[in-house]
Amino acid sequence: MTFDYTSMGFHTFDALCYPVSGLPEGGGTVFVDDFALAISGAAGAAAVVAAKHGLSVQAVGGVGPDLMGEWVLRRMADFRIDTEMMQVCEGFHTSSSIVTTRPNGQRPALHRKGATGGFYIEDDQFDKVLDTRILHIGGVGLMDRMDMGRNAEILAEAKRRGCITTLDVFASTAEDLKLVKPLLENTDYFMPSEEEAMALSGLSDFEEIACFLLDQGVGAVAMTLGGNGVMYRDRKGAKIDLPAFAIDVVCTCGCGDCFNAGFATGLHLGRSPEDCLRIAQASSAQNAMGLGSQAVVASLEATLNFMETTSMRW
Repeated sequence: MTFDYTSMGFHTFDALCYPVSGLPEGGGTVFVDDFALAISGAAGAAAVVAAKHGLSVQAVGGVGPDLMGEWVLRRMADFRIDTEMMQVCEGFHTSSSIVTTRPNGQRPALHRKGATGGFYIEDDQFDKVLDTRILHIGGVGLMDRMDMGRNAEILAEAKRRGCITTLDVFASTAEDLKLVKPLLENTDYFMPSEEEAMALSGLSDFEEIACFLLDQGVGAVAMTLGGNGVMYRDRKGAKIDLPAFAIDVVCTCGCGDCFNAGFATGLHLGRSPEDCLRIAQASSAQNAMGLGSQAVVASLEATLNFMETTSMRW
């Protein structure tokens, strides 16, 4: 296989500033301490972190024929991410966000959906997309054309070809369950946040949520719990609960996406589920220590060192 990791779905251009406690009235100005640009999104941020960890990475998605799209593609090239399957979608803008990061790390955002809803994988492109050991789909709920059955077809074919499959969603609501459910039977690892999982299932008890998702056919659920760590349950009966790393949070934008790439890194290295979770958490925690997706993530060596030397919130 050509690629270790293919990240398909939601790629976005982010402009972030910190700290922002509120927007000024009228035509006023607020001075901030930091400003950054980043590739983000459930597929974009994951692709960058996986590449920083040394995996050979392919990005699959869409950008618009605009300056933001040009920047996203150029920035991916900086990380040696293959962009042959990143489509320039005429009639669409690049999916873009303005992120106003609060002093506590929360990140209210203004978002334009854009080309994530416009790209589409044709039948004759399956071989290229699935020339990979791990297929990640991130951003279900935003991929207007792909969400209408094509994601399910690609996942089914990925499993037939022996790929490892991982899945994430975007800020799910109860209405998104009809989009997500057809994907779960061919998903090895589903990695929603607690808010997304509760919205999809209509449940509030975490054990009940995990059972609900496993009953849909997914191989394993790794539910991120923010400052409370992560909960992992799988069809073999494994139960793993890990606390979060003790860090000073700057910005939580992209933390779940970096978690996904860290988990895939562990899979690539042949690590146990617990080690995969710890690498995922270390990737997410480093992300939270800087402004913009993947800001502090530098390399696999640095992530493993962080994992071994940083205290956890037991």
